[in-house]
Amino acid sequence: MTPEAPAAKAPLFSRYQVFLIVVLAFIQFTVILDFMVMAPLGAILMPVLKITPGQFSHVVSGYAFAAGISGLLAAGFADKYDRKKLLLFFYTGFIAATLFCGLAPTYELLLAARILTGVFGGVIGSVGMAIVTDSFPLEKRGRVMGFIQMAFAASQVLGIPVGLYLAHFWDWHAPFLLIVGVGVVAGLVMWRYMRPVAEHLHLHHDTDPVKHLVSVAGNPRHWVPFLGVVLLATGGFMMMPFSTAFQVNNLLIPEAKLPLVFMIVGAFSFITFPLVGKLSDNVGKLPTFIFGSVLAIAITIYYSHLGPTPLWLVIMLSTIMFAGISSRMVSSSALMSAVPELRDRGAFMSITSSVQQISGGIAAWMAGLIVVQPDAGPLLHYDTLAYVCSATMVICVVLIWLVDRQVKRHQSTAQAMRQAA
Repeated sequence: MTPEAPAAKAPLFSRYQVFLIVVLAFIQFTVILDFMVMAPLGAILMPVLKITPGQFSHVVSGYAFAAGISGLLAAGFADKYDRKKLLLFFYTGFIAATLFCGLAPTYELLLAARILTGVFGGVIGSVGMAIVTDSFPLEKRGRVMGFIQMAFAASQVLGIPVGLYLAHFWDWHAPFLLIVGVGVVAGLVMWRYMRPVAEHLHLHHDTDPVKHLVSVAGNPRHWVPFLGVVLLATGGFMMMPFSTAFQVNNLLIPEAKLPLVFMIVGAFSFITFPLVGKLSDNVGKLPTFIFGSVLAIAITIYYSHLGPTPLWLVIMLSTIMFAGISSRMVSSSALMSAVPELRDRGAFMSITSSVQQISGGIAAWMAGLIVVQPDAGPLLHYDTLAYVCSATMVICVVLIWLVDRQVKRHQSTAQAMRQAA
């Protein structure tokens, strides 16, 4: 008698779920690249446009403030429409605004273009997060977030080096035109093949968008997560705008070598993000976040005190630092997704994105006040930024611990109610 073959193990994700992850990651890639490319372009833009570090920080913070305000205005409507249609609307506006950046000839027009890009781009991430939360259970979201956040790695491996290469040998407008071309393809694929995401429309909602916004923002369960997002943004936005200027002027890395730094760090991130996502699901979101925070704090403080440094050491330290940052990003995103109820997810994600962008804009603006560059020499007070960011990371660990306790209590209560029913 021939023994029966064991049943094939069910795949972790269906074919459509894999497609959805790829599409959302690709869209995130273009949005993240549009934002992140500003940091490495800083070393090119400041002398070309003859602007100060403070003026450059306005370009970065202008995007963030616009994104935050736009997210707040969109929050009341976020749960009233098919999430696919909402994503398509804002992504189309984002592509048009990025084209404006690629055509802007002056600092003033570039600033206006960045503000317009923030109006549309700042909402895309929150809609994508709501789609992920609607489409995947919590026990798989760490892996999903890990894959989608690989957009950061892709932007470093592919986008930023290519963008810097084009900017160095052609013109600083070129990276934005590259994003437009890639974004048009992503938008067409999303429009043609992505299914509607409208399950939340069958639930009861406040008919008045303002009331819906106020009810979600005023929910006491959401206050600690919102505060956590504020400090998460501070830890990233303060250091980022001047990262390449610090490498060029303080660490004495040649400008032509910057693409290599981003490429190698990003290549390692292709491994880091999925690994962190799996670790977040298997070990726990909170332990993964704590590990990433400790690692990020240690490297950030050490790195900010360096002087002229060999290229290999800069790459190694940047890789380790980004591993800590990715651990914080993936684990906190997965944990935050468990906070809101289905009917409030769109508004919660929009408010979260807005709070993140506005606080990030304030952080970038503050960084412009702290960092100075006398006579085009080394940046001063970059180490002060590192201490401020490290302090926010420590406080953030406490807040994420509180969110973790809140999520576990809510899950236990929901399970007990299901058993009682």
